[in-house]
Order: sequence, then structure tokens, then C-alpha cells
Amino acid sequence: MTSADDNMLATLGRIGAGAPEVIELFDYLEDTPMWMKDEAGHYEWANVALLLNFGLKTRAELIGRTDYDFCGEVLANQYRIDDERVLRGERILSRVELVGRFNHTARWCATSKVPLRDAAGRIVGTAGVTRPLHPREATALAPATPAPAGSPLSVAIRYISQHFADRMTNEDLARVCGLSVRAFERQFQAAYNSSPHDYIRQLRVRMSCSALVFSRKALAEVATEFGFADQSHFTKEFRKFMAETPRAYRTRYQQR
Repeated sequence: MTSADDNMLATLGRIGAGAPEVIELFDYLEDTPMWMKDEAGHYEWANVALLLNFGLKTRAELIGRTDYDFCGEVLANQYRIDDERVLRGERILSRVELVGRFNHTARWCATSKVPLRDAAGRIVGTAGVTRPLHPREATALAPATPAPAGSPLSVAIRYISQHFADRMTNEDLARVCGLSVRAFERQFQAAYNSSPHDYIRQLRVRMSCSALVFSRKALAEVATEFGFADQSHFTKEFRKFMAETPRAYRTRYQQR
């Protein structure tokens, strides 16, 4: 930490405030994931936006795990290389990179990372923040497709991520991949351990989580926006995948 950082923490101490009170504010930043890791790359803290990015319900599902558990080897290797630079004392500021998401896609983001130090000044971990680039900022960059190179399923995953709220059939998805329906269904099941139909149902639930946490839209409105027939259908599907109702999920985060 710099002397300015030390002075800030000292001031907080004088007024009786601790770091947890400050850190809690980061949970109210929509679509701005933030995190802290130990030297080995295990997550030790993250805000709600990062949980939603990975499709997780609680911090307990994240703490103690690494990027290799969530992002795939290619992206995780890139993140680890950067973390090792930060552990040597470097700061990475506004690096443009692909950030993996729970729906097997990635998006271009600007990421910054700094060292975490203990009271003696020794580096004990890393902290980072990332923000998605505006579409205009990302137009010159390659499409965000972390699926295996040459895999026709990457086309389907991208199509699903863009049209998840619309009605689509396996025939539609097979067509965009250039595969027969049977080959598409077999390859999809093998790659994602899920049928295309169940994948889309779960994706709709996961995508609705951000609206539940960061908006005050009525549940019926959220249901329609994310492709459910009505609020009852939304509640049934949400409970199946998240083990609680949309209302309970919203209450748990908005009463923090």
C-alpha cells in the first residue's frame, strides 16, 4: 500500500469504521466484478457482480477455488500469468482481455490488478476489477468465443447467448452450426453435459439473476424479459435450478 492508502485506513480506524463496511459498497456495483485472491490464485473475496458473472449463488461456491474451476484452461492460464506479474509487485492497469462467463462465452473487458500487502508490506495476494467494454470499444476486437477453436458448437453458444429469450429449436441451432440435428444434440450433450433445451432453460434463469439483484422490476416483467411464459413459470424454473424462489433470491441480496 502507498502512504495515502495507509492514511485512508488510519482515518477509517479513527472514526471506528472497518474495511467490511467499505467493501460492502462494492456489492452494489452492477456489472463491475471485483475480487481478491491469495498467492496461489484462490479467491478469498468477490463482489456480487463476479458471482453473477460465474453464475454462482453464494460466495461459499467461489472462496478457495481458482479461475481454472470457472474459465477454462486457455483463459485461466492468461489470468495466472498476469497474477504472477502482480505478485512480483507490478500493477496491471486497464488491460483489454477476454473475461469468461458462466454461459461458455466471454466478453472483452478492461481489467486492472494490484498487489495485496500485509501489515509488514509483504505481498500476500492480488486484487482486481474489470468492466465490460462498450460495444463501440470492442468493435475492432475479435469475436469473444472461448469455445475450442474450430468447434461448430461455438456458433451455437454465441447464438444462444444472443437469443436466449426467444423461442428456438434444436433444428434451428443445428442449422446455424451446419450439423445434422442428431450430430448437434450428441456433440452438445458431450461438450456441456446437458441437452440444448436444458442449457437454455438454465441460461434464462442465470441471466435473470442480475435483474433481480440490481433492478426493482416486477417479477412478472423479469419473467417476460428473460423468455418465461409468465411469473409462475419463471418461479418454477428458478426454484428448480437455484433451489429458492426469485423473490427469496432478490430479498437475500437486496437486504444486505
